[in-house]
Amino acid sequence: MAIDLVAPRDIEEVPWTDLLQILEEHYAPTGTPVPILKQVRSWVLRGCILWGDRVLIPSALQKKTLETLHNGHPGIVRMKGLARSYVWWPSLDKDIEEWVARCDPCQEVRPAPAQTPVSEWEMPSSPWARIHIDFAGPMQGHYLLIVVDAFSKWLEVIPMASTTSEATIRALRRLFATHGLPDVLVSDNGPQLTSKAMEEFLAGQGIRHALTAFYRPAGNGQAERMVRLTKETLTKMGPGDWQERIDNFLLTQHITPHATTKKSPAELLMGRRLRSPLDRLHPQYNPEVTATASRPLRAFTIGDPVFALNFNGSPKWLKGRIESTTGPKSYRVELDDDPER
Repeated sequence: MAIDLVAPRDIEEVPWTDLLQILEEHYAPTGTPVPILKQVRSWVLRGCILWGDRVLIPSALQKKTLETLHNGHPGIVRMKGLARSYVWWPSLDKDIEEWVARCDPCQEVRPAPAQTPVSEWEMPSSPWARIHIDFAGPMQGHYLLIVVDAFSKWLEVIPMASTTSEATIRALRRLFATHGLPDVLVSDNGPQLTSKAMEEFLAGQGIRHALTAFYRPAGNGQAERMVRLTKETLTKMGPGDWQERIDNFLLTQHITPHATTKKSPAELLMGRRLRSPLDRLHPQYNPEVTATASRPLRAFTIGDPVFALNFNGSPKWLKGRIESTTGPKSYRVELDDDPER
């Protein structure tokens, strides 16, 4: 689904009147001798006003910003956490609550009130040390393998044509090729997860397999919650390409700060924030600036000794000296063994 993104140029085009009014009302109480306009201008970057690293969104663009934040249908808590990483305006929290309350797909799949909590696993000391897995489905003819890292809350959702032990092992092997091997894998007692083939695979990788008690699926609470979240979110997102919906959901999950850790799964697992459409809001975002653009080019002067690439055979490199400049990045080289070449 295409998203109509808010960009810094959109914010530049909005008059500053309402922005200055917000700042005066909230940060310059009556009687405070603060030169508010001068202070505000020190917060301006490329026509946008910043509150820390967050972009102050004018009222004319708040609805459009809420639409971007709600892509993937995060609930109120997750949507607030995501918004607080990128944008600000005075009624942000209230507007998010009202937005989610008006979203019919979100309300139709709201979970039932919480039951008595069960004992939880201890928090591991490092990312990907313990993962929890479970299956969801069938949903529209698909089964989904749900994998969550207990430390970072990073979620993986893998569509499965089959849920046999062999298919599950193949999916886990691909996952381990990306993230490495966990120390512990937690699952329920499903036959495909307790088969001899699965036990041999995990033992061969040095992974301890921890099983939850029979008839006690809540013992695998992290995976159970992610199964519920995945099913609810994919249902809220409505019809469309199945893989595209999963991808949109996962990007939102990976960049949204978790209520417990206060950091996004990507930050805890990968040590960095993932770029997303919301980063395009920030005036410092400039996709045209590449790593090579900031790297100084090497310059030569007449007479400098160099090696020139030989396109006509061997040896690969020919010794010579700079004879003249032929362009901003090109030179004529006089070869030592053949001054005429």
